[in-house]
Formats: sequence, C-alpha cells, structure tokens
Amino acid sequence: MQTAEYWLDYCADEMTRAGLFFGHGTDNAHDEAAWLLLHVLGAPLDGSFTQWDTRLSQTQKSKLESLLARRIAERCPLAYLTGMARFCDLDFIVSPDVLIPRSPLAEMIREQFSPWLDLSQGGKVLDLCTGGACIAVAMAMSMPEIIVDAVDVSAVALKVAAQNTERHAVTDRVSLIQSDLFSALGDTRYDLVVSNPPYVSVGVFEALPAEYQAEPAVGLVCGEDGLDIVLKILDASPQYLKPQGILIVEVGESAPALLKLLPRVPFLWLEFQQGGDGVFLLEYDQLIACQADVRTVLEQRENV
Repeated sequence: MQTAEYWLDYCADEMTRAGLFFGHGTDNAHDEAAWLLLHVLGAPLDGSFTQWDTRLSQTQKSKLESLLARRIAERCPLAYLTGMARFCDLDFIVSPDVLIPRSPLAEMIREQFSPWLDLSQGGKVLDLCTGGACIAVAMAMSMPEIIVDAVDVSAVALKVAAQNTERHAVTDRVSLIQSDLFSALGDTRYDLVVSNPPYVSVGVFEALPAEYQAEPAVGLVCGEDGLDIVLKILDASPQYLKPQGILIVEVGESAPALLKLLPRVPFLWLEFQQGGDGVFLLEYDQLIACQADVRTVLEQRENV
C-alpha cells in the first residue's frame, strides 16, 4: 500500500540517487523528502504530522511526482518549487527574486539578542539587505515591542517582503524601504543593526552547487573577495546606531578575508548551538574606534 511513509522513502531514495545538494532548509535527503511530502499533503512543517499511514490521492501523487522530477532535473531548491520556506519557526513566501532564508541569526532572534541587548520594552531595529524580510518579520514576531526598518536595494525583493509582512500581520511594525544600504534612511538611529548582506566572492559563487546558482546572484555575490558591501556597512553604521547600539553582520566563509583586511578590529565572532558561523558583533564604541582602519581599506580598494 502506497502510504505517506512509502512516498517519503521513495522520494528520499530518488533524491539520494540523483546526487542532489541540500542546504536550503534541510541538510539531507530524508528531511527534504519529508518537506516535499508535507507540502503536497497540505500538512504543517513544524514536525507535528504523524499520519504516515495516510494514502495519497491520485492528484497528490501526480503533484508529488511532478515536483520531485523538477527538483531532480532542474536542481532547483525545493523552496522555489513550493513557494514557501521555514525560518525561525515561521513560514515565509519565497520566489527566485529572493534568497532562501537559512541564517544562523535565527538562533539570536529566538533569544531576543540577549545578553547583548534588552529589547523587551521596545527599540528601533534595522535589517539591512532584507530580501524577503524573513529576518525582519521574525524579529518583529519574536519581540512584539520593537519597530523594524527593512531595507533592500531590490524592488522585486521588496514585493516578496511585502507579502511576508502581510502574511504575518506586522505591516504596522515593519517598514519596507528601498535603499542602497543606508542612503535613504536620513538621520534615523537604531538600537540594533542586523545584516545578512551579499558576501560570496565571484570565485566561490562560480564553484557552488547548482542549487545556489538558482538564487539571485545580487543577493549572494559581492566583488572579488565578497567584502565590498560588508566594508561599507562597517564604515557607515556608526552614523545610524545609538551610542549603546550594536551591529551584527553575517559574512560566512568571507570571515578569514575580513580578519586579514582588518586585523586590529575586535570582532566578536558569535557561536551557535544549532550550527552556523561567520557572524560578528561590534558595539558602537568599537565601530567608532576602528573607523580609520576601515576607511583606509576602502580607500586602498578604490585606488586599485
């Protein structure tokens, strides 16, 4: 009898045989197959589904087989095929116009950025390079008293972001702003600036699995070493932080290159119990102190 459990094993076996790459919400064939199957069944992705003896209808079988075939043939991330991704225990709308959320920042959001900040009574937060606004929305949902500005240079990404702010009913607390980093923010000051900017070098991007090639390159690639935007954020962020504010930026595998460029900057590299690395934290005073070093590096790069 072809139950949900049968189809789970079947999909996992087919994915394994096809040599797919997993990294956009799952890290193995079994979990990816479960995600696909639960989507087809219309079941939640929160781990609560237990009816594995359910038999699929013919319509469900056809849909499952079609999505599985596309996942294998196109090497397209499953989130783009289903139109949904899960981040920080929330479901988000995604499309090929935005990156698929997978940042370790989810762990900090769940902890409300404790012990670095106390936002329980409110605060003003900036999410730079917001994409589909998953981080911005998750922060607003986790910390009901805060106000979030979610910034991106891409108009098409902000259309997806608008769908997510509406989906989670946070349009009154999450403002979507089209801006090249800080350029449209005036003299606003924030308690927290968070950013998961493009930080992949051109060489690394070209060597990534096909699944990553399906994502918008503008959200991933940033120059020869991946640090063009990160350095601009380091340079400008003190002007937009309150004196007790902090900056948190994900730079992933570009962390060693950043350390080599700025050896005197006291980056605090955060550790995550659920995996992930390449995320640094700097306080306002530290950013002020290292501004000369950052600007020297920026000037050197401009003159090359």
